[in-house]
Amino acid sequence: MAAVTFESIKRDILNKKFSPIYLLMGDESFFIDQISDLLVENVLTNEEKDFNLLTFYGVDSDVNNIIASARRFPLMAEYQLIIIKEAQELDKFDLLDVYAKKPLKSTILVINYKHKKVDGRRALVKNINGNGGVVFESKKLYDNQVPPYIKSYFAAKKIRIDDKSAQMITDFVGNDISKLNQELLKLEISLPKDNNTITSDLVEKNIGISKDFNNFELLKAVISKDVVAANRIANYFDKNPKDNPTIVTISLLFNYFSNLLECFWLPQKNEQSVMSSLGLKSAYFARDYMSGLRNYNAMKVMNIISELRVFDAKTKGIGNVSATSGELLKELLFRIMH
Repeated sequence: MAAVTFESIKRDILNKKFSPIYLLMGDESFFIDQISDLLVENVLTNEEKDFNLLTFYGVDSDVNNIIASARRFPLMAEYQLIIIKEAQELDKFDLLDVYAKKPLKSTILVINYKHKKVDGRRALVKNINGNGGVVFESKKLYDNQVPPYIKSYFAAKKIRIDDKSAQMITDFVGNDISKLNQELLKLEISLPKDNNTITSDLVEKNIGISKDFNNFELLKAVISKDVVAANRIANYFDKNPKDNPTIVTISLLFNYFSNLLECFWLPQKNEQSVMSSLGLKSAYFARDYMSGLRNYNAMKVMNIISELRVFDAKTKGIGNVSATSGELLKELLFRIMH
């Protein structure tokens, strides 16, 4: 059986292929809201919604009323659509299994269970799966999944974005998809009519990220051991700490050197092997690891990872009395590149 994904659910909904029950759960609210909105837009016409669209809120709803409503037939429509919002707050939530055992084909029940996951061993989950329903876990994207998501977002709109710009946005926004989409929409709107390519200049102008002083450029300088460029960026970070949180810099450096250490044990140290081992989708990023293999050795990388752990502790006040995060970063960069 093919995995249930956001894209597969979206495709079925747009093709009017509905399931009787949708259990939408997990840490990433964005995809849960998107699926619910798609169902609201596609199941019923505006006229049908007046009598056949019901919304319940978990915190103040009675599960028996929800079940009774789900067992009713639609009025002058093929379906009725029932949405339970904040279902994780619903008292006696497991009683929904009474309905899931024998759902009506004319009712589409949508259960929005946010910030948590329903145990797959529970009878409710098994009966939803067993009766043609959909169980979807909406997970937060890992940091390395965000640039591909950005590229996919724009590709669907026939807009190109280069790897540097996608990484700049990732470093600045992180993996909060709702916030990320707001920034991507801002870029989309700002794109000139005769241009379909988003560049680092456009990102700098519309999102406020410096195209020359950011974590992407810092990592490039560290990889190539460009001491002057690295310290120039560190000075900029020190003067603009709010826009350049230390935790993002630590995370980026730690992820890079952890992956680089893995590359030293590859039987063949070429771009294809690096891409395959690290799950990279672009040779652009594989080249960074090829440069790292030339400029660092395995023992040095292990020492760098230790230095990063010490640096992280110092930024949290452990073993550090008065040094600022900027001063600590300059010291760290010196230790990495020398």
